[in-house]
Amino acid sequence: MGSIIMALQQKPTLVSKIFAEFLGTFVLVFGGCGAAVFAAKVVGDDGINMGIGFLGVALAFGLTVVVMAYAVGHISGGHFNPAVTLGCVLAGRTPVKDAVPYWITQLVAGIVAGGVVLLIASGNPDYSLARDGLATNGYGEFSPNGFSLVSVLIAEFVLSAIFLYVILGTTDDRSPVGMAPLAIGLSLTLIHLVAIPVSNTSVNPARSFGVAVFAGGDALGQVWVFFLAPLAGAAVAGLTYNLLFPKAAEVPITEGG
Repeated sequence: MGSIIMALQQKPTLVSKIFAEFLGTFVLVFGGCGAAVFAAKVVGDDGINMGIGFLGVALAFGLTVVVMAYAVGHISGGHFNPAVTLGCVLAGRTPVKDAVPYWITQLVAGIVAGGVVLLIASGNPDYSLARDGLATNGYGEFSPNGFSLVSVLIAEFVLSAIFLYVILGTTDDRSPVGMAPLAIGLSLTLIHLVAIPVSNTSVNPARSFGVAVFAGGDALGQVWVFFLAPLAGAAVAGLTYNLLFPKAAEVPITEGG
């Protein structure tokens, strides 16, 4: 009996973590980008759009994080995003040795998901990758509402930092137990509601790269922005979280304080 209990208490192996990150990232990219490609605009015979629109796409991205964080978050931490992994490493939440395997897994999972979205979309004779896109991110003429490079950099940086603060705060051992996936998913929904018109919302290099690989051209040429800004925003949050919100035992005691 003792050996069984010890086995149950063992920490997940790196292989288990990688499978969890692959599954979670795949579902996030497939669910979110799939919703944008398949369901955002569905025009009926009467000319009325029956699609889910920006709000539906935002909810799709948020829901993927909620369900997969509850499903496999206890195994890998539920990052599903290279920027999240970087922020968690810098905040001391994730071992440094896990960073590179996580990043590789997330990027590969994003590409696989992007390929599946394209495969399904190609089954519609009215779909054209050149015309309809693949839910890629962009700036300038490739921004949904024509926002500039500077605007996109600022939005992606700020929103990525906010996302990491939410993740680090809700997974803090001082936070209410069991609520983190819901809060994180809702925050991602909010982020998409803000940023879809700006950049089509990334805050996740794996999400951006996974579809840009297949779209190619300008989408792939602009994808560097959606590595740089999310990683930088996540790094700032990861480096400052413990300084801004120290635990009681870490607060220096001054004389007379």
